[in-house]
Amino acid sequence: MFAAPDITAAENNRVPQPVIEAARGGQCVADPAFMRRNHMKLLQHQRDDTLRGGIRTGQYSLKACIGCHASQSTGSVAASSANFCQSCHAYAAVKIDCFECHASHAPTASKPPLVSLGKP
Repeated sequence: MFAAPDITAAENNRVPQPVIEAARGGQCVADPAFMRRNHMKLLQHQRDDTLRGGIRTGQYSLKACIGCHASQSTGSVAASSANFCQSCHAYAAVKIDCFECHASHAPTASKPPLVSLGKP
């Protein structure tokens, strides 16, 4: 005879949902559902504007995202499994390669950015 699956056991074996800390800023630059689906396209477009056009400001800059979403405890978006970027990317099984070049910490007055492209 066929036994019905144990729903409780199946629920307990599910991958935990990402834990996302509240952002430091107010309202995000776009609706959260839109950002979840399109953030990579927006960041790539901003990257192209920056690299090809020298435009370092913009609504979807990585620096602005990190400034808002860096953890209150670690100051980073990717330092621990509970940090903003790391949490969702681990859940989706997507490798983050942004921070091989870019700083994952929000710059503070006491801690300037790692790379400065301006004049010394």
